[in-house]
Amino acid sequence: MSKYYLNYLDELESEAIYILREVWAQFENPVILFSGGKDSILVTHLAKKAFYPAKIPFALMHVDTGHNFPETIKFRDDLIKELGVKLIVGSVQESIDNGRVAEERGKNATRNALQITTLLDAIENNKIDCAIGGGRRDEEKARAKERFFSHRNDFGEWDPKNQRPELWNLLNGKQFEGEHFRAFPISNWTEMDVWNYIKRENISIPSLYFAHEREVVWRNNSWIPTSEFLKLEEGEEIQKKKIRFRTLGDITITGGIESEADTLEKIVEEVSAMRKTERGDRSDDKRSETAMEDRKKQGYF
Repeated sequence: MSKYYLNYLDELESEAIYILREVWAQFENPVILFSGGKDSILVTHLAKKAFYPAKIPFALMHVDTGHNFPETIKFRDDLIKELGVKLIVGSVQESIDNGRVAEERGKNATRNALQITTLLDAIENNKIDCAIGGGRRDEEKARAKERFFSHRNDFGEWDPKNQRPELWNLLNGKQFEGEHFRAFPISNWTEMDVWNYIKRENISIPSLYFAHEREVVWRNNSWIPTSEFLKLEEGEEIQKKKIRFRTLGDITITGGIESEADTLEKIVEEVSAMRKTERGDRSDDKRSETAMEDRKKQGYF
């Protein structure tokens, strides 16, 4: 009998599709957390494959900080129209206006942590029992601790020391009233895997990932794009550089890298030589050694 071996990308794809189908089987009202970044785009693409020829059975949820790249919002709206799925938007600005959270002040102010309250409110208001994210273990040490099914208590909190075993790929989605889960189907993917898969599948991504000329400011050891939300400090000057972004977040905290990679082939070649995590240019992760884990314990993505 001849043996059939899967390519490593096929193995990762098969694992992710299995997890997505388990989510649909075990939960009543799951959603895909969609930021417009490559990982959430990849998860959405995998969901299309998992349930083809039917439509994606999940709504997409975007926590809108109000400080997004315009290119990201346009990409999101175009994709929603193409897929014909429901979009749920949680607004950080509404959370601020309603007194649920307070706007940060100062040079390095960000709305990143404010997303926690908005996300948890949206989960509660829409009765969501599982939020599917694009987190990967190679991104950051706190995300390396996540399981495929990540339990959250009735306050939306995550306890990294109290997670359920996932032996033999058996996933336990049982929960009490008020609790919910996060699911991470691409946990075992690396940044290189993501780019190789995007290239293989010819998946559309925002132009921000490709090298392009942009006005930027050097801050926190990375090139921060100029915007109406960025206030220049003494000694800072706007420069025009050819950059691209390895990860997308708020326009105020997402640093770019100087690059000539303006095609998928060039991005794959560039990433293969990288020795620094893609989140190394996110200023929100530079606040402390445990910045990401502290946010996750409170209910972050």
